Amino acid sequence: MVRIAVDMDEVIADFMSKEIRLFNESNGTAYTKEGIAGKKLRELHPEETENIRKRVSDPTYFSDLPLIDGAKEALEKLAEKHEIFITTAAMEFPTSFNAKYAWLKEHFAFIPESHYVFCGDKSIISADYLIDDHLRHLETFRGQGILFAAPHNAHETYELKLNGWDEVYRYFDEKY
Repeated sequence: MVRIAVDMDEVIADFMSKEIRLFNESNGTAYTKEGIAGKKLRELHPEETENIRKRVSDPTYFSDLPLIDGAKEALEKLAEKHEIFITTAAMEFPTSFNAKYAWLKEHFAFIPESHYVFCGDKSIISADYLIDDHLRHLETFRGQGILFAAPHNAHETYELKLNGWDEVYRYFDEKY
């Protein structure tokens, strides 16, 4: 049985849609995910970094994030053959634990609670694969990394970069 670690934000939870919506509401802008591909709001508006961080630090921020298209369905099918862990670098926003835990229980109850991993440095994760949207986590991971395509990493390359959950499911279905 293959052990697959899956990041939460921008892999199964659509963090960026909420971040852009709240930023637009606060600043009178009209950004879209497609319009800022390859960038982060903090890069476009460094003067707003503290305000963005305050919003994300709200203990309820992560409670109502939309699902990434196809994530739940693909993980349900993958969980039939493989061991799935959700690995989130929650220590970046320590106030997020309760909301992230409740969100996972609501949307991914088929994954055992013992397979929810809240950490900081993902190099500690012992799995065959790590699916993540940030290269920094993949660079220190000892198994096979998979860069999950997200708007902020649109211009980044990686040996194994997959564009959405249909591709992820096909990759594992064909390989195993």
